[in-house]
Amino acid sequence: MKPHLVYVGTYTRSGQAEGIYTFEQDPATGKLTQLHITPDYDPSFLAFDPSQNFLFAVNEYRVAAGEGDGKVASYAIDQDTGALTFISRQTTHGGEPCHLMTDTTGRVLVVANHENGTVAVFPLDSDGRLSPASDLQRHEGSGPGPSQQGPHAHFVTYDPPKQRVLVCDKGIDKVMIYQLDVEAGKLSPADPPFARLHSGAAPRHIAFHPNGRFAYVNGEADLTITAFTYDAETGTLDELHSLSTLPAGTVVERMSTAQILVGPGGKFVYVSNRGHNTIAIFAIDQETGRLTAAGHVATGGETPRNFAIDPSGTYLYAANQNSNTIVQFRIDHETGQLTPTGDTTAVGGPVCILFA
Repeated sequence: MKPHLVYVGTYTRSGQAEGIYTFEQDPATGKLTQLHITPDYDPSFLAFDPSQNFLFAVNEYRVAAGEGDGKVASYAIDQDTGALTFISRQTTHGGEPCHLMTDTTGRVLVVANHENGTVAVFPLDSDGRLSPASDLQRHEGSGPGPSQQGPHAHFVTYDPPKQRVLVCDKGIDKVMIYQLDVEAGKLSPADPPFARLHSGAAPRHIAFHPNGRFAYVNGEADLTITAFTYDAETGTLDELHSLSTLPAGTVVERMSTAQILVGPGGKFVYVSNRGHNTIAIFAIDQETGRLTAAGHVATGGETPRNFAIDPSGTYLYAANQNSNTIVQFRIDHETGQLTPTGDTTAVGGPVCILFA
């Protein structure tokens, strides 16, 4: 089996990291071996274009900290070595850009700015070069929590048929829904223009079931997971129910959720709990999409910001941001449980793990 390339975005502000790290994964053992470091400032979240010839990274400059607007960079990928070569950089017209995606043709890049709740669109040429933003959508509103005084766009993705673009906004308890005009490089509100979550949830990320009929959103602030049905024809998300991502009786203090992923085969969904330092496991009813809590696994470190599942569906990798480690687990496809393999990779301030 050919080794997989793995890219890790980091917070260089931690003083422990230098930029984007390139690893090689042994598909038999899951072990990660470092190949390259590409210097950059806070390249937290990463994304490929559809061809995987280019990699894009946000730079989380913060306006409130006096650092100015965030930026986004593009890199060419050496297909033999995995090494990155810088191509271009543009401002994102907002602070703390924290997530991004390309369209299905690789002609535009969409970036979510967390600090002020905006979503920017950038035209891309065939060489991976970013042009200045062609559109900037500003969200409006607020929520009841202390971190919800204004909008905070945090995650952007296509729906399963790739007809609409969905943006989770933590500040306004909504998943915003857009149509993307690739030719014009413009976003416009879909109909319906959003799905609402319960007050104070602070929706952070969304994950779809492989069947495209169910979606799951983690509430960052109240440590919940909310299950929805999804109508691909109308673009409507209808809530089924919400569950806590913590064990019963846990005192919620300085805790929050981060990542959510549906596991291989669509039987289970996983959510990381920062502060509690666990990954919560939920079984999915394949007929209804409803969830049943199936346990918690310690991530072996502090503040699991992100986690990823390798292309074979064998291993899950938890990025423990504040303990500067990526811890590897083997996935039991029948029970959904995660078992540490004993393999830990040192990397400073890991934020995003992206498999080629």
